[in-house]
Amino acid sequence: MARKVTDQQVQVLRKWLSKGASLSLAAMKSGMCRRTARKYRNARRLPSEMVGERNWRTREDPFREAWPEVEELLREAPGLKGTTVLEWLQGKYPGQFQDGQLRTLQRHIKRWRATDGPAKEVFFSQKHTPGRLAASDFTDMGSLGVTIAGDPFDHMVYHFVLTYSNWESVTICFSESFESLSEGIQNALWELDGVPERHRTDRLSAAVNNLSPKRDFTERYKALLSHCGLQMEKTQPASPHENGDVESSNGHFKDAVDQALLLRGSRDFANREEYETFLREVVAKRNVGRMKRFQEERDVLKPLPRRRLASFDRVTVRVGTGSVIRVKNNTYSVPSRLIGEEVGVRVYSEYLEVWYAQRRMERMPRLRGRAKHAINYRHVIDTLVRKPGAFENYRYRDDLFPTSLFRMAYDTLRQRHPASAAREYLKILDMAAKGSEAAVNEALRVLSASSVILDAEAVETFIAQETVIPPVTDVTVELSDLTTFDQLFDTKETWYAENQGGYGECQGGIDGTFEGVASSDVSFGF
Repeated sequence: MARKVTDQQVQVLRKWLSKGASLSLAAMKSGMCRRTARKYRNARRLPSEMVGERNWRTREDPFREAWPEVEELLREAPGLKGTTVLEWLQGKYPGQFQDGQLRTLQRHIKRWRATDGPAKEVFFSQKHTPGRLAASDFTDMGSLGVTIAGDPFDHMVYHFVLTYSNWESVTICFSESFESLSEGIQNALWELDGVPERHRTDRLSAAVNNLSPKRDFTERYKALLSHCGLQMEKTQPASPHENGDVESSNGHFKDAVDQALLLRGSRDFANREEYETFLREVVAKRNVGRMKRFQEERDVLKPLPRRRLASFDRVTVRVGTGSVIRVKNNTYSVPSRLIGEEVGVRVYSEYLEVWYAQRRMERMPRLRGRAKHAINYRHVIDTLVRKPGAFENYRYRDDLFPTSLFRMAYDTLRQRHPASAAREYLKILDMAAKGSEAAVNEALRVLSASSVILDAEAVETFIAQETVIPPVTDVTVELSDLTTFDQLFDTKETWYAENQGGYGECQGGIDGTFEGVASSDVSFGF
C-alpha cells in the first residue's frame, strides 16, 4: 500500500526544485517517485489543499426517516437536549432506537443548530479604563465547609472588583441585604483609599426596586452611592454575563480559598476573627500580581468622602402585648416594660439595636431569612411565673429552653410531676434569669445524673451549696530541727532494742545500714 504524501515532503520537493535540481534528484530527496513529484510540481498545491470534502456517508443514518419530525420538534423548542429527543423517539417508535445511538443523534442536533438553528447570543468584549468601573456581587461560601470551633459557619461574602486591574476586596456577610451591601462597598472604598467613577451590580433587591415596572434604583442605594461619589449601573434582567468581571472572579476567589484551606490542612478556625484574617491573606496574595495595573487605577481615583455612612436601617415599631416586635418579617422579644411603646430599631447587617428615649435598650443578633423568631426568656419570665398555665401552649415555647439540659429537665418534670411541671420549670428558669444561667445549667447536669428528685428546690439547694466560698485558712508549718538527723546518723544506740526488746545492735552510719536487723523489720516513727 502506497504511503500518503505529506505537506512536508512537497515542501522539500519545492526547495530542491527552486535550487535548480532536476525532477529526479528533487523526487529522491523528498522521498517520492518521479511521477508523484511531477504531479505535485504541476499542481502547485499541498496535499492537504487537494483533499476534497467527503459528501457520502460511511454507514446508514438511523435517524434519516425520523429526522423531519425531530427538526420540527427542535424548531418549536430549540433548547431540547439529545437525551430528551431520544426518549421521545423511543416512546413514539418502540424498539426502533437504542440508547447506544445517543451520540449519533447529538451530532445531528449539533450540526442542525450550527446550520439551521436559531441565532445565538453574542458577547461583546469590553474595553476597560483605569479607575472607571467597579463591580460587586454576593457569593455563597457554604460549599467550602468552613467551621468555627467545630460548628458549621454558613456565610456569604460581598465581593468588590475593579474591572480594569481586577483588584478585589471581600466582606463576610450572611444575606444580600442593603446593610451588607452598604458595609461591603464602604469597606472596599476605604481599603482602596479612593473612589472609582461608577459602580455596577446585578438586579440585587438591595439596590434595585424589582417590583417597579421601571426597575429603578432604591432611594437608600441612591443615597449611599451619592454619599460615596459613585455613579450607578445595573445589568439587564436575566443577564448575569453583563457583570461577568465579578461573576468570574467569584469562582476564582472561592477556588483560591479552597486551595488555601487544603494547604492549611484544616477548615476549622478557633473564632471568626481568625477566619477573617485568613481571608484577608488570601485576597492580599491575589492582589499582589495586579499591582502594576492597580497603580494605574490608584492614580486616577477620586478622594474618599469625609466620613462613612452609617450602615443600618431605621425602623419604628410598636411593642405588642406579647412583648415582641416584628422587624424585616422576623419576630424579636424585648423587655416587657416596653409593651405598648414605640421603639426605634437600628437594623445592621448582623444585629439589631432597640432604642427608646435616646437610650439603647437591647442589642440582639439579626435573624436570617423570614418568619423566624428569637425570644429571650428574660424578657417574659416575670409574667410566665405568675401565669404558668400559658407556658405549655406558648407559641414560642421552644425558645424558652436556653440549653438542652433545660429541655431535659422539663421533660423529666413532666414525667414525675405532670400537674406542676410547668410551675416547677418556670421557677428554675426564673433562677437562671435573675441569677446565673451557667450555675443553673451546671446544677441540672449534676442533678440529672444523681438520685436526687429534680425540682426547683433541689436546684436552689445545689446552687446555694456550690456557691458558698470556703473561708481562707491560715496554715502554719513549723520548721523541723535538723539536728535530730545528725543525731540519727551519729549515735550508736540500739533503737530497736529500746523499743522492741533487743534484736542486736543497731549500727547507724551515714550509709543508713543496720547490723543484725533486716531492713524490712525496721519502722521509723518520726
